[in-house]
Amino acid sequence: MLSPNSTFYPRPLGVTPAASLPQSPSAPLETSRQLVASDERDAPYFRSLEEVGIRLNGPQISAVRHGKGPLLTLAGAGCGKTTVLAARAGYLMEVSGAHAGSILLVTFTNKAATEMKDRIASLPGIRPAAARAVQARTFHSFALTLLRHYGVQEEIFGESRAQHTVLKMLLRQNGMSEAFQPESLLAMLSAWKMQGSETSDLPEKSQEERDAKRVLLGYEAWKRDRNKMDFDDILLRAAALLRDPAVLGPLQQRFQYIMVDEFQDTNSLQYEIVQKLAAAHRNLMVVGDDDQTIYTFNGARQESILEFDKVYPGARIVTLDINYRSDARILGLGSELVARNKRRRDKRLRAAGHRGDAPRFATPSNTEEEAAWVVNQLCQQVEEGLHTYRDIAILHRTASSSRAIFEQLVLKDVPFVQHGASPVFYDQSLIRPLMDHMRLSLNPRAVDALPSALGPLYVSRDAGLEWIQRSEEQQAKKYPLIHLAKWDKLKPFQQEQVKERIKLIKSLTKLKPVIAIQEMRRQFYDKYMESGDPSIFTHYKETMLETLDEFEAAAKKFETVEEFIQFADELSRRHREMESLRRSQDSDAVQLMTIHRAKGLEFPCVYWIGASEGIVPHSTALRQDIPEDQKAALTVQQTDAELDMALEEERRLAYVAITRAKQYLYITSPASHHGKPADVSRFLLEAFGMEVPDKRKNREESQTGNHAPYGSGSSNWKGNGNTNGKANSNESRTRNGNAAYARSGSRLQGRDAVSPVQRGADQRSAIRQSDRRDFEVLDERDEDRLSERRGSGVIRNHTAFSTTGVNQAASSSNSSGSQSSGTERTETVAIWKCSSSTCKAWLRQKPDGPSAKVSKKAASGPPACPLCSGTMEAGTRKVPVTGRFGR
Repeated sequence: MLSPNSTFYPRPLGVTPAASLPQSPSAPLETSRQLVASDERDAPYFRSLEEVGIRLNGPQISAVRHGKGPLLTLAGAGCGKTTVLAARAGYLMEVSGAHAGSILLVTFTNKAATEMKDRIASLPGIRPAAARAVQARTFHSFALTLLRHYGVQEEIFGESRAQHTVLKMLLRQNGMSEAFQPESLLAMLSAWKMQGSETSDLPEKSQEERDAKRVLLGYEAWKRDRNKMDFDDILLRAAALLRDPAVLGPLQQRFQYIMVDEFQDTNSLQYEIVQKLAAAHRNLMVVGDDDQTIYTFNGARQESILEFDKVYPGARIVTLDINYRSDARILGLGSELVARNKRRRDKRLRAAGHRGDAPRFATPSNTEEEAAWVVNQLCQQVEEGLHTYRDIAILHRTASSSRAIFEQLVLKDVPFVQHGASPVFYDQSLIRPLMDHMRLSLNPRAVDALPSALGPLYVSRDAGLEWIQRSEEQQAKKYPLIHLAKWDKLKPFQQEQVKERIKLIKSLTKLKPVIAIQEMRRQFYDKYMESGDPSIFTHYKETMLETLDEFEAAAKKFETVEEFIQFADELSRRHREMESLRRSQDSDAVQLMTIHRAKGLEFPCVYWIGASEGIVPHSTALRQDIPEDQKAALTVQQTDAELDMALEEERRLAYVAITRAKQYLYITSPASHHGKPADVSRFLLEAFGMEVPDKRKNREESQTGNHAPYGSGSSNWKGNGNTNGKANSNESRTRNGNAAYARSGSRLQGRDAVSPVQRGADQRSAIRQSDRRDFEVLDERDEDRLSERRGSGVIRNHTAFSTTGVNQAASSSNSSGSQSSGTERTETVAIWKCSSSTCKAWLRQKPDGPSAKVSKKAASGPPACPLCSGTMEAGTRKVPVTGRFGR
């Protein structure tokens, strides 16, 4: 199937050739034709289904025949749950004599509800009127219909951008513009409401909680005053309405048979609604798969399935375990992978799908190479007639991880549809301000780029642009931003900040793009984007920092800012052309989407990219701190349990990615991610029978940095800096026929702590006296000790280099509020420092042991300065003790 020069192999990197590929057993061939005898009472119904091509297997027949009482139907991936739900609705009407209007079928999406109605309408013997009478609805549709029936007329306020705008306004009114992100506040509020709790009951133990509650109560008042409600309000108010017996009683009497699709995705509030409706008769059938619970961040509760028979004693349990979708080897890989989870109902799927090809694996050196390999491979498949573009899906973990593949698809004119993300990475709201600063460095009078520069200066965009425009009419300037330095509405320190920002903009054209980005992040952007208490680690912050890291990775391949901007603009232009063409022709196209969006879908050929540690499993599952805006959705509050739950959800996510594939599955695991080494995902290695040690960071390690990732590339990593692990990794890669490897080398990777944002005068002072510190150019070993410390409140400042006039500050001079600053131990280490008096660059020498003596000049001489290209000379420097190079 694959060309001799293919980059894909039969096993993941690190798996020995002796390891066998997991394979699911074949399913029995018997269907209702053999399993339902002609003399049985319901035989005519099953014969009629067979006539239209619906031949149910044994477990499906058992679920369809279920009459009264609770039923848990465990529906494995690709096991025909939609067919079962529709067939049971038909069975209730045609065989059991149930009235169509007494059947309520609840699901999660309008698309799924419409499909269910269509399936029921297409069943033999079902009259169109009866099909319409069956209530197939989403949770929100059912709840909204109930509210409207009882006179609730509020307008739906569901557009997220409008919600963010309102929250930003409220934050500004409360003097907290930089204290919170709207996304985090809304996520916290939604998780709180989906537990069935009111906004007035939000916690207020800390000052931050009190501030957040004040803003969110203002948000609720804003909606109330304007007669609006959001989607969470719909469910919350419907649940409250159902607590009235006068409302609940008639509904219980009407809906005698209740079926819930995708039950694993229900949150507490949705489950409460279902339980109330079914309380009188207990005729509740739920269909779901605990192995596909991947929405806990939205409040989904795996316990709904795991504890169903405890909530409903005597409930029947039927397992749909015959998979009609995937090749037995694809299914075997997914089944073996997810079987490592402990919190699940035991089940092993059997294969009945069409035969395809065994899964293939690759380990490109980085995401750029990964994208090139994948796009070349799929283009070759299309050229050879193996697939059409529409047969192919590319699945990725997060929105930012699709950047490289997006660029390859556009640049190679491959038609594709991107689901659920902004069209071009460089046009995202988070990235655009940095791009526009670089555009202004090339053309200071670029009108379209000016608005993005105002926000990071803490200047109102509309008012600031109006002042600049009026000032330009009186006297045009080369740098229109300079007009803000004379605006009387700005404080003196803000006016001075404008001048400093213009100096920075002028300097950007002289830098490589990646250095320009790092310097903007160091000087102002990370501090501008980060807000609130940095000791609280939230999902939004993690996503933001991950996107900015990906931005840096994208910029590394360009030598000049001008080249980088031209590339981004050309990418946007070509993508607009492709979008226009695709809309007019509805052309054959590759599907590009996150794994979350792919749930419930299937494709003949799937490329799962980013199957590496830190991506899947995501870095948030590999540390002690769980995001605050996700904690409310978790039911077990013990730290270890939270971490285990997070890792198991990542494993379920990998299972969902694998089981989207029908005949062909290609999995890529880049050997580096954002410039740091990345092992092949532990999930893949475990599926091949390898025991992978769990070395996730505990809290103490995350604070001290004493952590080395597991895997062939680092399993022999020692505190003295030996690189035996790398040798083993290279050897392993050669054994697998894959020459790709993440090269070691020094990186510009400074890390600083960002102080909590203070309010009022303290905040203005913090802006005026920004935390500007000396940088250090770190080698790859130092990178490991200083990376990923956001959970402990240390936000990466990405110090790329130091400019003239930057004050050197010892660690002891940091905020006196830090406990560690006064007691932090230091050691003297050997460094290379730039000999230029105007350049502050320094590079840590590779130590020979725990001592901190200056090492002798290397045979090849000292390295060139990575900033000014000048000569470097040997020296020493005091640094915090890391526990890796000595005490």
